[in-house]
Amino acid sequence: MNIENEVIVIENPEELNSLVNKKRGLPSDYIPDDLVIVEVPMDIERLESRMLRKVASDALTELFKEAEKSGNNLYAASGYRSYITQVNLFKSYAEKHGEAEANRFSAKAGHSEHQTGLTMDVTSENVDFDLVEEFGETPEGRWLGENSHKFGFIIRYPKGTEEITGYLYEPWHLRFLGIELATKVYESNLTYDEYWEKYFHLIKF
Repeated sequence: MNIENEVIVIENPEELNSLVNKKRGLPSDYIPDDLVIVEVPMDIERLESRMLRKVASDALTELFKEAEKSGNNLYAASGYRSYITQVNLFKSYAEKHGEAEANRFSAKAGHSEHQTGLTMDVTSENVDFDLVEEFGETPEGRWLGENSHKFGFIIRYPKGTEEITGYLYEPWHLRFLGIELATKVYESNLTYDEYWEKYFHLIKF
């Protein structure tokens, strides 16, 4: 799949299964109208990043509860981001690392899943609450990889899929799709980009 194709503006950004990537962007004025502050342990300073859409927030609460029962203590690290926040974030990364390198781990404004209000980055004490690849090898990261779909989430950027997704491995990046779809994506062993292309590409989202 060529991720450098002409950019498409998503027509129905509120749909839970909308695909957001480097060739499919959200309207610059899109702000979910049902954002709530998540009710889980968090390590977040920015107020907007404490928010998710209610359906995703409720699911995250259940995921965190079950993780804790299994002895895995998770912390929310970054949820919703507005378009303008992503403008500034990408700019800072590009200035520090160069635009080409920033493109490997940060989305340009309008192309961040965080703007959907359906994405939460999570972390744990085992990695000092950082967002690092090593999180995937912690008990918490392994538990997420095996169980997040049961609560409607997928690991959006799996290991070894940069050529497909356009982004480096992010074991901390959870995207809410709903239990049924998340389970189908998990069981397919495809990235969401591949799954969407295979099953949804003729539908406008």
